[in-house]
Amino acid sequence: MKTAFLYAGQGSQHAGMGQDLYDSFPQFRSAFDSADPGFDLHKLCFEDPDGLLMQTKYTQPCLVAFAVGMTAILRDAGITPDYAAGLSLGEYSALEAAGVFDAAAAIRTAAFRGKAMAEASRGIDCGMTAVLGLSEELLQNCCDTASAQNDGIVSICNYNCPGQLVIGGSKDAVNAAAELAKAAGAMRCIPLSVSGPFHTRLMQPAGEALKSRFDQMNFAPMQFPVLFNCLGRENTEGLPIPELLVRQVQRSVRMESIIRRLFELGVTEFIEIGPGHTLTGFVKKTAKAIGVTDYHCTPLESREEVNDFLSPFQKGN
Repeated sequence: MKTAFLYAGQGSQHAGMGQDLYDSFPQFRSAFDSADPGFDLHKLCFEDPDGLLMQTKYTQPCLVAFAVGMTAILRDAGITPDYAAGLSLGEYSALEAAGVFDAAAAIRTAAFRGKAMAEASRGIDCGMTAVLGLSEELLQNCCDTASAQNDGIVSICNYNCPGQLVIGGSKDAVNAAAELAKAAGAMRCIPLSVSGPFHTRLMQPAGEALKSRFDQMNFAPMQFPVLFNCLGRENTEGLPIPELLVRQVQRSVRMESIIRRLFELGVTEFIEIGPGHTLTGFVKKTAKAIGVTDYHCTPLESREEVNDFLSPFQKGN
């Protein structure tokens, strides 16, 4: 039996996330408290009285703090994966799990990334839209046509799972591509509430800012393979991790390819770490599309879910 940890990305955050874990697990508390991102993590994650948690520069370090705390609980119980991956921001949590960063560095780097992406988005009238039920080829054609007709940028920025793609870029071009997608047979086009054209070439300034920061950081070897968003698989070519993270912020996230590859590698146990069950949904839809039935997904967010998951391991001791 092979196991993969899957780490949630931006969009899954909510006020109150991690409060019960912080109160119950010293491992979570220690990891969560390991870094100062420049604001009160506890107040934002547990209360969010001013509604700041939805802003990218705050969202990202808060989600990574949650993730590294959950990973610390599992690690202390002797539970480590064969592989790990994350959705966009979640890739940083996966790399922390694999030993590339420590918890403090992961949280600080996420805070820097969030600020860089917010700054790159400043002044851009942007949009992102989920497109359901249209093939990649047809949607790419819609994006190409809309870009040419609107003198803007729109591209597929997330390949989430079969039948679920996300486009992003300049707002007018995104809206035009969505209309073309509907005409081409898309079941639904759902505008997303976002603050930037994430994972498009409009994020190049954020990529450049990250590159400068990475030049001053140490990246330890991975203790187990991480599957990278921009590759859709493991880093078989041995490309530098900083280079892959710079690519990631301004290129498409290939989550469906990652899930397909994990099945190819023999993974049957998927543990989703983070608020929500989004990645569990992606796994189930991908499994159905390729005819896989022998697998199990375990989302971990609450104290009850963690205790239920750890119970067999504790009895074994």
